[in-house]
Amino acid sequence: MDIEDILTRVRSGEMGVAEAAGRIRYKPMEDIGYAVIDYHRELRNGCPEVIYCASKTAEQAAGIALNMRANGVENILATRASREVYEAIGAACPEAVYHETARLVTVETRPYPKNRGRILVATGGTSDMPVAEEAAVTAGFLGNHVDRLYDVGVAGLHRLLMRLELLKRAQVIIVAAGMEGALASVVGGLTDKPVIAVPTSVGYGASLGGLAALMAMLNSCASGVGVVNIDNGFGAGFLAHTINRLGGYEAG
Repeated sequence: MDIEDILTRVRSGEMGVAEAAGRIRYKPMEDIGYAVIDYHRELRNGCPEVIYCASKTAEQAAGIALNMRANGVENILATRASREVYEAIGAACPEAVYHETARLVTVETRPYPKNRGRILVATGGTSDMPVAEEAAVTAGFLGNHVDRLYDVGVAGLHRLLMRLELLKRAQVIIVAAGMEGALASVVGGLTDKPVIAVPTSVGYGASLGGLAALMAMLNSCASGVGVVNIDNGFGAGFLAHTINRLGGYEAG
């Protein structure tokens, strides 16, 4: 049953408005050969379908973005994007912005309203910044105020303790750390806010490409620490947004 069928049944009284709205939430979509694009994901999840660019050609990523724009999707986020992908998307969507450290492309026609709370993104070291920036830019794109607190790992814990005011004013905290991943536990022990831990693949051989940090974070003794997958900055940023938006939007 397509959209026109649903509307016809509503007009005839055969289907109620509530039932029609429920069905439309899961339509429409379009198969363009190399992708099946879900236009109504924002109605269900609060964010349009995100273009994951790794292993896609620049032409494929740009084709998806152009199709989304042609079908009424106003804000587009593309992750793990190279500069080549950005240039291809930019040719189709002139408003595109490339966030090089985060490897993200954003297209904002109508920016999202701002959520009341703030999200803090912290890192153990400078080497964790690409993952942290993926989280920070994602959260900012979705309408959140984002603060950054980088290079405050446990090897110099005083750097974190000198900036506790940032932890206090945040509603959600994202911690990206590699090596042994201890920073998430430390932050979890200093705050009553939810902490989203992101293990990164930063570290020497025994870090096992982020597995050591992942296991440490999963075994954290600090309450209120949740963990996403290795290097999954996007997932952390989206989850932080999902939590923060529960507090409502700013007035005006």
